[in-house]
Amino acid sequence: MKKLFLTSSFDDVANRLPAFIGEKLAGKVVTFIPTANVPQEYDGYVISAKAAFETLGLIIDILEVSTASASDIQSKLSQNDYIYVSGGNSFFLLQELKRTGADQLIIEQVNLGKPYIGESAGSIITSPDIAYISAMDSTKKAPLLTNTQGLNLVDFYTVPHVTNAPFEDEAQEILTHYDNKLTLKPISNDQVIMAVSYTHLTLPTTERV
Repeated sequence: MKKLFLTSSFDDVANRLPAFIGEKLAGKVVTFIPTANVPQEYDGYVISAKAAFETLGLIIDILEVSTASASDIQSKLSQNDYIYVSGGNSFFLLQELKRTGADQLIIEQVNLGKPYIGESAGSIITSPDIAYISAMDSTKKAPLLTNTQGLNLVDFYTVPHVTNAPFEDEAQEILTHYDNKLTLKPISNDQVIMAVSYTHLTLPTTERV
């Protein structure tokens, strides 16, 4: 059973995580992947996410995929309890996940039942393909990315930051352009998609907190 907690802003909805996971979080270890933030100038959401996890009692194990060794990527993704992927540039993130093989390891672990927590870019990459998000994220930050196929962990396309600055205009552009073309799931910063997927059934639930 796959379990995905997909957000625009993790800090704003972190209080919903314990009930979704369904077990005591204190002392659990989360593999914290901030790679999407590497080409960005602002890192406030990364700092906020770390603080939110610490408030919940989790132990944070940083995995910066673009510079990590293959052995660290393998061990941290396979041995830790949860996977968190931060916001930032979706295309750079996908580029580095594919380049290092971390994408396949994440897919494998999530399919085995390890909970996945995504924030903005970390939510976007779970879609079948991320080309739809180009109005929000620059493709120029991922010059080595040869295809935009996502992790395909869900059968819909998350559109984060709907109604939230500074991305509300870009989000609306995406919604307008891909309406009736893709199964879009728009969420604001105070909403979360909780997707529980069985072999042939995906049940996304968007909740406002």
